[in-house]
Amino acid sequence: MMKTVVIVSADIVASNMAERILGPTYKTVTFPALPSALDYIYNAIPNLIVIDLRPGDGTTTAVLNNLKEDPMFSQLPALGIISDPALINCWDAVYIEDYIWKKDLEAELCARVNLAVLRSERNVEINPLTRLPGNISINRQIEERLARGDAFAFAYADLDHFKPYNDKYGFSRGDDVIKITGRIILNMVKNIQPQQSFIGHIGGDDFIYIMDVAHVEKASQEIIRAFDDIIPTFYDPEDRNKECIESVDRQGVFKVFPIIGISIGITDTRARQFSHYGELTERASEMKKFAKQIKGSIYRVDQRTSRRTASSKEKTPAC
Repeated sequence: MMKTVVIVSADIVASNMAERILGPTYKTVTFPALPSALDYIYNAIPNLIVIDLRPGDGTTTAVLNNLKEDPMFSQLPALGIISDPALINCWDAVYIEDYIWKKDLEAELCARVNLAVLRSERNVEINPLTRLPGNISINRQIEERLARGDAFAFAYADLDHFKPYNDKYGFSRGDDVIKITGRIILNMVKNIQPQQSFIGHIGGDDFIYIMDVAHVEKASQEIIRAFDDIIPTFYDPEDRNKECIESVDRQGVFKVFPIIGISIGITDTRARQFSHYGELTERASEMKKFAKQIKGSIYRVDQRTSRRTASSKEKTPAC
C-alpha cells in the first residue's frame, strides 16, 4: 500500500510540482493551508507532512506546533519548504524535522521525502500497520501522567474471535480489520476529546486509549457501536448472513465462531494510587478479561470505581 504524504502550500506552482514529483511513489493529498488539512491528518494519520513555511506566517506555525504537541502526533514527521534564510534561525519556534529550499524542490524533494519517511519507520514507537504510537510511547504517556498526578482513565481493548477470522480469510484481510479497528478507536476518542487524549497500538489486535475519566465511557460506547456496525462488512456475504464462520480454534479443533467483537477493560486513577504503569495496565487487562467472558462487544469498568457496563446486543449465530 502506498504511503501518504500531505502537502500544504498556498503556492500552486510548488504544490503541483510536489504532486508531480511524489505522485509515482506516494499517495499525495494537497491543501492550501494547514487548518484545512487537520481533519484529514487526524483521520488518516499520514506518513509525512510537507509544509510550505513563510516568514511572518504565525498561524501556520501555531497550528503545526499545536498538532505536534498532541501526544498522538508528536512522532508525525514534518518537512518544511523554505525560501527565506531568516527561517533558519527560528528552528526552536517551528516543530519540523527537516527542511528543503524551495528552489531545490525539483532536484531534491523525492530524496528528502524518502529519507524522512524511512527515519519515521525506523522509530519503534510507531506501529507500521496502524501508524499509531507503540509500547514505548504508551508507557511514557502513562508514566508522565502518573508523575504529574493527573486524573485519567485507561482503557485496554482487544478483539474477540480474531484468530479464527485470520485463519480463514488470511493475513491481508486480518490486517484490514486491525487497521479499521485502530481508525475507529482514534476517530471516536478524538471526536469526544480532541485534546490530551491518547491512542496506542500495543501490537496485534491490542489497543489502548487514555482519556479524561468523564469521557471514557461515552467513547467506549461509540467505539462499540461503530465497530459492530462496520466489522460485518469484512465478512463474505454468506458468513455475514449466518453471523458466524467455521474455522479452527487454538487447539486446532474445527469449530463455529461468531462475528468478531471488541472487549474493553477500563480503570482510572481514582480507583487507587498507581505507582507504575505496569500496575495500571494490569488492572485494565483484568477488566478486559472479565469483558471477554461475556458474549458480544462490551466494555467493563473497574468495579471499585463503577459498576456500570455496556454491551452490544447479543446475537445467536445461525450456524
